[in-house]
Amino acid sequence: MEQVTARELAYADIKVGDKAELSKQVTDADILAFANLTGDFNPVHVNEEYAKKTPFGGRIAHGMLTAGIISAVLGMKLPGANAIYMKQELAFLGPVKIGDTVTATVEVLEKIDEKSRIILRTSVTNQAGKLILDGKATLMKK
Repeated sequence: MEQVTARELAYADIKVGDKAELSKQVTDADILAFANLTGDFNPVHVNEEYAKKTPFGGRIAHGMLTAGIISAVLGMKLPGANAIYMKQELAFLGPVKIGDTVTATVEVLEKIDEKSRIILRTSVTNQAGKLILDGKATLMKK
């Protein structure tokens, strides 16, 4: 993943419709590091022989690894530094395989001024443009 310097936007400068994205190619090393970090060694993620017998036909990335790329966009690009991640809804719609390039996109849907809250659509697509994760996040921004 590209190294990104965190932006710090003021709440007042964030507008409904603003978007940001970040892309990453998912590697075997990413999946194994995530498994080691979380303790999730489900064989569909780490055992090729097992995974070949599943409907996916091979190993897939953890859904939360993919969702973690959304967190990177939120924390580094929009709304950026000094935002507090409060809530996330996720729907996992398709697998991510080793070598896939995924793009996480966030879009500001609503601002709640009296509470300094931002509601964003969060989505991840693969290199073919297929939606593989869809959701909504709520953040607090000072």
